[in-house]
Formats: sequence, structure tokens, C-alpha cells
Amino acid sequence: MSEKEVAVVVGGTGAMGQVIARRLAAAGLRVVAVGRSAASLQSLTAADPNIEACACDISDDSAIDAIRAAADGVVRMVVHGPGVATAGGVLAVPTAALADAVNIKVGGMLRLVRAVDARLVRGSRLVAIGGHYGFEPTAYAATAGVANAALANLTRQLSWAYGERGITSHLVAPGPADTDRLRRVASARAARDGLSEDEVLRDMQRESAIGAFTSVTEIAWMIATLLAPEADALAGSTLFMDAGRRRGLP
Repeated sequence: MSEKEVAVVVGGTGAMGQVIARRLAAAGLRVVAVGRSAASLQSLTAADPNIEACACDISDDSAIDAIRAAADGVVRMVVHGPGVATAGGVLAVPTAALADAVNIKVGGMLRLVRAVDARLVRGSRLVAIGGHYGFEPTAYAATAGVANAALANLTRQLSWAYGERGITSHLVAPGPADTDRLRRVASARAARDGLSEDEVLRDMQRESAIGAFTSVTEIAWMIATLLAPEADALAGSTLFMDAGRRRGLP
């Protein structure tokens, strides 16, 4: 068993997950990166000896045993950040795609937490990465909107379920980040509205009070900040990182 405390990062091979994994490793944690592609995991772990691979499918219950075997130490933090398919707008999205998105986001978070339950300690953090569309519904991002809204509810439930043990649950809800996934969303919106992808991206930037997308390094910074003991006060919270996109209160 490693003497280092462990962080488990689901979606560790994605554009966001890689940055998060490296940030947590730099903070002194042994990081278990979870992903479906063993090849992608190998390229990530080869670059940092503090990152280890766990190849499994978080959409299936078999992931529970796989993660439990890999996270063989005190688990200080779990980060659930898998992507879901961009399957179009609410008028055209296949219902099966919506079900798959909820299974990956909500079911996946439950599998992750159940895998490490016995290794959580007072001060451990359960962190899910949601998104802007879970709180600002649109007609063109059905899977992200529905799944992330459900994830927000699950985060609050986990907060109450684990609070007595001094374990806190958090949802990080970034605004659009300039990644390949954002460009797929922009492409779907462009096709719907008869615009170019670049026009859509510029429009999306103007939706921010500061005219910016959220960066993956900013998201990783926020997640690493939750390691601080003062983050107990954020139990059950949703941390909006949307560069000033939300207009509603609260």
C-alpha cells in the first residue's frame, strides 16, 4: 500500500482530466487515472510517476471492483469528470443517448464513490464535474443539460449521506471550456442555426461577462483548492466557473 494519499480521477485521459490529474499529482497525491483506453492511459502515466492507470468502463458496475483494487490507500479525493456524447438538441436527441448520459454522469459517480467508500476519511472530497448547461438549459445540448442537472441533485444527496463522516461533496460547474468537446457542441449549434463554427464560438464567448471561455487550468486549480481544510464550508455546494455567464439568481 502506498504511503501517499490517493486521488481518483475518472475521465483522466480527456483534455480536462489530464490537467486535473497532473495538478493533483503535483499537490503530492498518488493519482489513479481512470479511463476506457489503456493506450491513452499509458501515455499519461508514462509522463508522471505519480499517476497510475486503471482501465475500466465507468458506465458499467464492473468499474467498482476495478477502481477499488487500484485505489489501495487512503482516498483523499475523487474527481468524476467523464464526457458524454454530444447527441444533438432536445428535438432530435435519441432517448437512448439521454439515458446513456445519465448513466455515465450519475451512475458513474455512484460507482466511483462506492468503489472507494471504505477508504474515505474525514476531510475526503467527493468532486463531480458538471457544467453550465445543467443550470442554463438550451435547445441544442440535451445530453449535457439533462445529465449535469441530475448530477447537481446527486451531489447534494451525497453531501447529506457522507456529512456525518466529515466527508464533503462538491459539484464544479464550468462554463464552456475551449476543448474539442466544446467544438463539437458548437458544430451542432452551427448546423442547427445555419452558421459557421467560428461564428458560433464568437457568439458563445460574448455570452460571458468577460468575453472568455473557462480554461482547463482554471478548473484544475479549483479542484486542487478543495483539498484545503477550509473547503469544509463548501460542503454540498455548486461552484460556478462560468466566466460570468449566469444571469439568474442564485
